Amino acid sequence: MFMKIQIKPLAVSLAVPLVLGAVSGFMARDGMKAFASLQKPPLTPPGWVFPVVWTILYAMMGYASYLVYTSGESKSAVRVALTAYGVSLAVNLLWPQFFFGQGAYMAAFLLLCALFVLVLWTARLFGALVQTAGALLVPYLLWIVYAGYLNLGVARLN
Repeated sequence: MFMKIQIKPLAVSLAVPLVLGAVSGFMARDGMKAFASLQKPPLTPPGWVFPVVWTILYAMMGYASYLVYTSGESKSAVRVALTAYGVSLAVNLLWPQFFFGQGAYMAAFLLLCALFVLVLWTARLFGALVQTAGALLVPYLLWIVYAGYLNLGVARLN
């Protein structure tokens, strides 16, 4: 089945997480310099990996939200799913402020745990409407688990 692409909703859906990610990165840039001097757990990637991975994940999230928005499913179900997504984006935006901005590593870890639950909930809601949309959030969930490992490692080592 061929789906007609709706350019404006697609552009907005992609722009929202990408812009929020850029704002988050900009706000945390000074803390990222301090991060370089911290002890880190094994399997910590080089610094350039983070913006690359986050950009890909944000684009996947945005596309997933577009699929839900244009799904043609009930407005109330779409609204609930996109609200959960919005809450998860807000929590995602907070994490770098705790980790990089405040150096509150355990609080940041707890926030990641909450983010995991929110994204899992969002993925289930998205998947119930459009299976592909739910599947597009799986790499994000895996990255949150990996970020949690790194975050907890930094908290324990510093």
